[in-house]
Amino acid sequence: MKNHVWRPLFLAIACVALLLVVRSVYVPDDFGVYGQNFTYGYHRLSNIQEWKDFKIKYRGKEYCRECHEEKVEANLTSHHSLLECENCHGPAVDHPEDPELLPIESSRLLCLRCHAFLPYPQSNRADMPSVDTDNHNPGENCIGCHNPHHPDLEEM
Repeated sequence: MKNHVWRPLFLAIACVALLLVVRSVYVPDDFGVYGQNFTYGYHRLSNIQEWKDFKIKYRGKEYCRECHEEKVEANLTSHHSLLECENCHGPAVDHPEDPELLPIESSRLLCLRCHAFLPYPQSNRADMPSVDTDNHNPGENCIGCHNPHHPDLEEM
């Protein structure tokens, strides 16, 4: 073979060899020990304790119910019943100790994450009430007219 064929071939072989060396340095020895599990079909045995030690940030409605039963009940009977409290109030982490109060997100942009009009008739978003952001009270926060725990105007 000619020189112009050998050089790219050797370069490709060198790249593959370099990749294998780098992989052997960066991939832990216990990677894939239990076979195909967890994300992307791989698992690292030493990662189990890391996940057990990982601090839970989002607690869910049942955690909120302990102190805010009336708000949780109102939410469960509203159109927002599928949403967790922390979608709007932020992660509870160590609440009520730290932070003592959760910040309440009241911006229009928070509501528009779900309720902005998207012209996709085949998606689930087509079934969700949407607003025309240019004509529906532009510049106003949604909570001025809608109670987030009961978003129907009749419930205010």
